[in-house]
Amino acid sequence: MGLLERLDKKVPSAVAAAVSTETDELSALRDRVHLAVVETLNKREEKHGGVTGEPETRAIIEAVLESQAANMARPERTRIAGEIYDSIRGLGPLERLLMDDTISEIMVNGPKQVFIERKGKLVLSDVTFFDEEQLLNVIDRIVSPLGRHIDEANPMVDARLADGSRVNAVIPPLSLKGPLLTIRKFSRNPLTIENLISFGSLTFKMASFLEACVKGRLNIVISGGTGSGKTTLLNVLSAYIPHDERIITIEDAAEIQLQQQHVLTLESRPANLEGTGQIAIRDLVRNALRMRPDRIVVGEVRGGEALDMLQAMNTGHDGSMTTGHANSTRDMLSRLETMVLMAGMNLPIPAIRQQIASAIDIIVQQSRMRDGTRKVTSISEVLGMEGDVIVTQEIFTFDYGDGRTPGRFRASGIKPHCCDKLSASGAGVKDEWFA
Repeated sequence: MGLLERLDKKVPSAVAAAVSTETDELSALRDRVHLAVVETLNKREEKHGGVTGEPETRAIIEAVLESQAANMARPERTRIAGEIYDSIRGLGPLERLLMDDTISEIMVNGPKQVFIERKGKLVLSDVTFFDEEQLLNVIDRIVSPLGRHIDEANPMVDARLADGSRVNAVIPPLSLKGPLLTIRKFSRNPLTIENLISFGSLTFKMASFLEACVKGRLNIVISGGTGSGKTTLLNVLSAYIPHDERIITIEDAAEIQLQQQHVLTLESRPANLEGTGQIAIRDLVRNALRMRPDRIVVGEVRGGEALDMLQAMNTGHDGSMTTGHANSTRDMLSRLETMVLMAGMNLPIPAIRQQIASAIDIIVQQSRMRDGTRKVTSISEVLGMEGDVIVTQEIFTFDYGDGRTPGRFRASGIKPHCCDKLSASGAGVKDEWFA
């Protein structure tokens, strides 16, 4: 082996060793500063009571860094100060991702692997946690203010952040890969129908028809797979509800962002540590009927609450909306049957189908495409029963194309039966939408 070859082999290992030493020194410094700051904060809070605010906490971090790393370059010191603050008061390494408005979802698969969703695509980020303990502390910091608790006896929890972002956490022994954390971020600026049209999620004619359906008090179910944009579309359509109506929203974790003045938000509650005190979605739907609602908006039906929702739609609460997991309109109808049976009422299938057919007017199918975009792939009208079968007709659909030509939206050419009801309610309907 020649001299150059030997040098070639040695240089990378020497560089790696230097980088490793530098990283170890920074890590040790960060740990020392972190410990000193926590001790200072504890003494201060014991003396004065209450939690130290952000400016004071940052000032303490700066003072400790000044005493222990005076010769460190300013950019490096600022970075370490930010990391320590996030670790003490924020959500640690996740703070940077939460501030990035281009990220829609954060998926933590253990302390050393954090994926993000950006523009519908999953990407491995450069964010990591020090260890499982830091990740568990972050999870505890999220769930504790909500009165939730996570440990080996209760290793799975749903929660939300202060901005409304939805959180799910799973820890060992259920997870074999360490603590898992999934955050569905809450949009700071709610999307509008104009945004969805510009994104290519639907056309102006489809949007106009859905607007008329909401204003005309039709009962709407938004169907789709996980991450297909159901809640986003529900938020957008809810903006068309008149401001003089009393709206009650019911969810597991509050995500619906209504801008109207008269909105009441109900959120389900899991059982406490003793296994009591659970308030399910179904309980909230039944209670909402006693609160004189004009409309009931259920974030998602996934069980026996479907029966109570259908009964509400059938007893004067027109214009109610909900979402459900299904891959097609026909699948959604079948899923509703199954969910009603989960209520334990032992109803015959024809009776259940009659309830569904008379309660629901419109089913909107939302899909996530291969390129990560979300589209309304079908808008169907529920016409009623024919024998034992629920009859629907498609009003708008999305043609996927043949691979050489792009997909496109098109109307079926059939004018919906509900147009008379929409016109009678004052919601304008134009024949050209369905041409």
